[in-house]
Amino acid sequence: MSDEVRGGEARAGEGPLLLGVRHHGPGSARAVRAALEEGAPRVVLIEGPPEADALVALAADEGMRPPVALLAHVVDEPGRSAFWPLAEFSPEWVAIKWAAGAGVPVRFMDLPAAHSLARAEGTEEAEDAPAPGDAEAVRIDPLAVLAETAGYDDPERWWEDVVEHRGAGADAFAPFDALGEAMGALREEYGTGGHDRDLVREAYMRIQVRAAQREFGQDDVAVVCGAWHVPALRQKVTVSADRALLKGLPKVKVDMTWVPWTHRRLSRASGYGAGIASPGWYGHLFSAPDRPVERWLTKVARLFRDEDRIVSSAHVIEAVRLADTLAAMRGRPLPGLTETTDAVRAVMCEGSDVPLSLVHDKLVVGDVLGEVPDSAPAVPLQRDLTRLQRKLRLKPEALERELELDLRKETDAARSRLLHRLRLLGIGWGEPAASRGSTGTFRETWRLRWEPELSVRVAEAGVWGTTVLAAATARAESDAIGAGALADVTALAERCLLAELPDALPVVMRVLADRAAMDADVGHLAQALPALVRSLRYGDVRGTDTAALGEVALGLAERVFVGLPPACAGLDQDAALEMRGHVDAVHQAVGLLRELDAGPAGAGASRPSESRVGAAGVRARWHSVLRVLGERDSVAGVVRGRCVRILMDGGELAEDEAARFMGLALSRGTEPAEAAAWIEGFVGGGSGGGMLLVHDERLLGLVDDWLSGVPDRAFTDVLPLLRRTFSAYEPGVRRTLGELVRRGPGAGGGGSAVTGGIPGFGAELDGERADAVLPVLSLLLGVGSGPGAGASGGGGGGFELVEVG
Repeated sequence: MSDEVRGGEARAGEGPLLLGVRHHGPGSARAVRAALEEGAPRVVLIEGPPEADALVALAADEGMRPPVALLAHVVDEPGRSAFWPLAEFSPEWVAIKWAAGAGVPVRFMDLPAAHSLARAEGTEEAEDAPAPGDAEAVRIDPLAVLAETAGYDDPERWWEDVVEHRGAGADAFAPFDALGEAMGALREEYGTGGHDRDLVREAYMRIQVRAAQREFGQDDVAVVCGAWHVPALRQKVTVSADRALLKGLPKVKVDMTWVPWTHRRLSRASGYGAGIASPGWYGHLFSAPDRPVERWLTKVARLFRDEDRIVSSAHVIEAVRLADTLAAMRGRPLPGLTETTDAVRAVMCEGSDVPLSLVHDKLVVGDVLGEVPDSAPAVPLQRDLTRLQRKLRLKPEALERELELDLRKETDAARSRLLHRLRLLGIGWGEPAASRGSTGTFRETWRLRWEPELSVRVAEAGVWGTTVLAAATARAESDAIGAGALADVTALAERCLLAELPDALPVVMRVLADRAAMDADVGHLAQALPALVRSLRYGDVRGTDTAALGEVALGLAERVFVGLPPACAGLDQDAALEMRGHVDAVHQAVGLLRELDAGPAGAGASRPSESRVGAAGVRARWHSVLRVLGERDSVAGVVRGRCVRILMDGGELAEDEAARFMGLALSRGTEPAEAAAWIEGFVGGGSGGGMLLVHDERLLGLVDDWLSGVPDRAFTDVLPLLRRTFSAYEPGVRRTLGELVRRGPGAGGGGSAVTGGIPGFGAELDGERADAVLPVLSLLLGVGSGPGAGASGGGGGGFELVEVG
């Protein structure tokens, strides 16, 4: 046989059957199927890594459902990986399925992944790089050049007109002849288009074509590859020249398997270089037996109806007519995606683009997730994960969905453990979300969405263990030892409790105790305390012994109390705002410590009596620290104001005393900027300070008097602070404050105003009017109600029920 691939047309009987395609093009897929049936080759060569030859038989498995992808990764570094996606309408997939049905062997002929991954530099390049063989990923886009030459400004529209809308002709090989000739002219003009690596890949392809011809016959080989490579495969090149290009290529050991893929990841927006703009639309064109426009618009109507939009059969009929009319006016053989979209906008969406975003997301792109059979190769960790997914009935889905878990149920608790363990391993299948209807620790809400890249994350996490539990335990221990900050260790302790990793927790606690003893930075301690105290809650719901955590939390809290006053002195504005956040966080942690200590019987059974004694006095100790901070002039104003507000909300300051603190802070001797910062700390930061000013005339009057007396030269300095404070209030609160200030105390109209009080408000609480609300309130809270329920009876139980349930 000659040492060169014979040139000429793609027709059978004239050397190898070269079928140049567009990756993921349904028109190319249909043409490939027709050409293979006509040519009847004895072997099919497909552009792809030869390591996948052993996996081709799985394509015929009933459990294989596209879209799927070939995944190759370096054995010692799983993060270095690459994907070769295949959809139902991919020409390569159609060729594989045809060969399986005809009993014809399939071989991949591209540069081995062992070489291509050895040349890749890092995970991002390996994963995000275009799949080998992608004609559209070159710097010179061949389709764009051909479309521009034909007078089109949109390559997709040109491709639809010349390929997708083309009916089956008498000559099955004519499309490949025409496309190959066009690509030959482009290669003569642009060479490799800026990708010199194609020269190496094409040299390897020519070698594989020659080997297949020697084995099966000169004219019995079919080649399915990107149309960009067809001119290179026709080129007369000696074997020695091809081997010279391949000499000395770096090589690594790789593993390969099939993984599920999604239509969303096939789209260009996902970053995949061989992606297409509308995989859902292309899948429809490939699968629709006839009348694709009518069937597509019927799908759109069904989608809108599912979303409770009124769409009738008349809408569909009128949209089909409009799409046909638009195609005729634009000189197109058939309506394309542009025409159908315009018709949907005009007829079904009343000219609005808002509903069209739903069509684009659900249909044009779509959330189809493929499946692979259990017999596909996988790392042990992947097999254990698959087993757990089936056991817990957690099926991976491409469409994002919310999952509500009740941790009092065994299955839901196991689901929670699995998702938390996967997060520890960096496998972000689920992300925690705010629970609806309950803030209790026995409920969790997750947002689940399976992305193909998670298969790589699972392979990477396989170095930590062969099961999810073992891998998460080893990863947690390693992260604890390598943690750089105390807050990282406390956050890790919380995650270990959530994931129920009893073997990892002792290691984390030992590291936590060592770091807490050596860290003298109050900011670090304040950051670490909230996560540590939150962790104590999980002993009640998850049955975990948190005694050691309680001891560490109390010790950490005491160190914060001692170090906080000196740490709050001499701070600039940014540091003061950060310290205010630390004060809020510590206050929440102290409140939770006290709540846990006063919890229901049995809740603290695992904590020793010393912890209970310490927790009982922690609140009083914290309030004394807050009072010291509130009275000390050297403390930043925003911190002092916040401390006074916390004391007042906790009932530790009478209203007269709070007004005294504010009067001192807003006195004439205080710098305006410092006074404005105090106000921000007292009534700002989303603490409900607006309503406090609405209902407390004295505090509002103090702020108003101070603001009226700020000198003109200082007003511009304090204005940003005041704007930041008051802009956080609800519009209704700001409006009410404005009305109150405008009218002034005692100036309201109507007989309801009380002398010396704010217009519309009484001087004292009206107990009779307050009691009238209690029956309705008790009904809403689900507790006993009746005429005898007064201000002192039943209300507390109702609020306690809301807090617990």
